Amino acid sequence: MDKEEVETLLKQLANREIDECTITKEHFLAFQLVLVNREDFKHFRGIAKHGGEVTYQYMDEPRS
Repeated sequence: MDKEEVETLLKQLANREIDECTITKEHFLAFQLVLVNREDFKHFRGIAKHGGEVTYQYMDEPRS
């Protein structure tokens, strides 16, 4: 997964085009590097799943 793919997924989440996206452990680091540099980083919620997958959702209110 490259930076452009990650940015596309994050934009789709933020724009409510998709409700959630699941990232495999193989792509987690690349995804996380792009995510933490976003201004709206705290609006994303990651839910850890079995096997190292993380499902991300976009929230209206930023987490604390």
